[in-house]
Amino acid sequence: MIDPSEPFKQVIPVVASDRCGRSLPRLCSPARFYEASALLEASFRPVIVTGFYVPSAGAPESDGPAGAAVLARAMKLAGRQLIVATDRWNERAVKACCQVMEVDEVLVTDEGSSVLDKRPDLVVFVERLGRACDGRYYNMRGEDISNCTAPLDGIAGLAMEKDIPVLAIGDGGNEAGMACLMPRMGEALPEFRRFLSTVPSTVAVPVDVSNWGMVAAGAVDGVTGRNELSVDGLGISEHMKVVEKLREVFNKYVNGKR
Repeated sequence: MIDPSEPFKQVIPVVASDRCGRSLPRLCSPARFYEASALLEASFRPVIVTGFYVPSAGAPESDGPAGAAVLARAMKLAGRQLIVATDRWNERAVKACCQVMEVDEVLVTDEGSSVLDKRPDLVVFVERLGRACDGRYYNMRGEDISNCTAPLDGIAGLAMEKDIPVLAIGDGGNEAGMACLMPRMGEALPEFRRFLSTVPSTVAVPVDVSNWGMVAAGAVDGVTGRNELSVDGLGISEHMKVVEKLREVFNKYVNGKR
């Protein structure tokens, strides 16, 4: 009988090898992936929250919307009734990704509480900013971008108070839900500590690129700030390698191809 954590042991070197040098993926583990998959499996009405704006480029970041849309499509094919949520700054990119993935339900809002009005049984954050200890929102450069970030992270506390689990996927430590990785996260990122997210979650999965823990619309690479086929400085060829490796793991452990 296969150890249920074995597939996740194979996934970690692919999506959480710290290839971007941010240290956070070093906190990843098979147990976190296993717990995350259990939450997704048990959910029937998930809401997936994404969108990270890059004010210097005047555009959404390419990391987040695509991964959220792919996850939404997978949940839809599994018969779930899901919603993808974002704010007005990231609306265009999120809707474009969801359209490609044939996901119709996209909620655009500036209020986290309105997301709970949809009565989800699981909240999933995919590369969505979480407020720091001073209540502000910061990017990986330590720049305050609160003026273009709606407080959708507030849904985390509200959901957990209602016993609705929260799953968070992030790659820098400033994303919603990453606070459950403390204090190890603070130890791994001491110079970035004051910018780290204080938003809680039930399970947090730290990875190299949030789209993996899972442009035409104007989105930009959050590292280079350019409208190009790359995410966090990693080009399309690198992303295709990740997809192929994940397909190999899937075929081995799910399709039974040895």
